[in-house]
Amino acid sequence: MSGVQEFISNEIKNNDVVLFMKGTPQFPQCGFSGQVVQILDYIGVDYKGINVLADQEIRQGIKDYSNWPTIPQLYVKGEFIGGCDIVREMFQAGELQTHLQEKGITTKGAA
Repeated sequence: MSGVQEFISNEIKNNDVVLFMKGTPQFPQCGFSGQVVQILDYIGVDYKGINVLADQEIRQGIKDYSNWPTIPQLYVKGEFIGGCDIVREMFQAGELQTHLQEKGITTKGAA
């Protein structure tokens, strides 16, 4: 495992909710990352945002890690959930909130 893969693996293992994104949660730098940030903020979940634009190796590394070609990528308890479209669909159906609660992750609003 390369250093980048190890870094990614550790971040995913050590944080309940991790969002690999373009930009930061405070300043998303693409619309898709921004949408996922808005959803996570809306349901009031604590998460760690990792800015792939800050490091080209992480940007490529996360795509290799998940075998998923696009960013953002959301992980919950070590499990890859998906990108913007999947997160948005799950959120609109109430599934994202349920999934987080089933994994023991606190959200501010009940689904």
